[in-house]
Amino acid sequence: MPPSLHQLPAHVAHSKNRIYVVVETPKGGRNKLAFNPELGAFQLMGVLPEGHSFPYDFGFVPSTLAADGDPLDVLLLLDAPAYPGVVVEARLLGALEIEQHETDGTVQRNDRLLAVAANSREHKSLRSISDLSAEMLHEIEHFFHSYNEVKGGEIKVLRRVGPERTHALLAQAQVHVPTPAA
Repeated sequence: MPPSLHQLPAHVAHSKNRIYVVVETPKGGRNKLAFNPELGAFQLMGVLPEGHSFPYDFGFVPSTLAADGDPLDVLLLLDAPAYPGVVVEARLLGALEIEQHETDGTVQRNDRLLAVAANSREHKSLRSISDLSAEMLHEIEHFFHSYNEVKGGEIKVLRRVGPERTHALLAQAQVHVPTPAA
């Protein structure tokens, strides 16, 4: 039996700079979807208010575990929206190191990695977070602020980091996922 989506490797075998991203919520969607490994399916986790939508595809890096107990989150720049469950080879551009304040008063790190699809035509020249316009970064941060505010929480962007630091964050979050017995 093939591994579950969350058990796929984080890195693409033929390239040291490419990672896999599993798309959960497509660009333009209002439904927040998340892969539930216990169900082996995507589950509806919430609906964004009218007028709000995901600015880019949103998903996770498999075989990782972030401070919030979920795989590392990724906002993926792609030429057209993908579908839930699509696995995309991507290059890391950077990350937003984020402190998330929950409604119960707890504070935790919940970084968001920024990546570009490896075979993107529209975004092929992007190599680093510094290649993104200030306006685009502001809009991405605004989306995450707004998304959390609607749920009663808030975020604080601690800093924007480039690909080198992002690869280090990825290395810290990687977990060994046992391969299922044949």
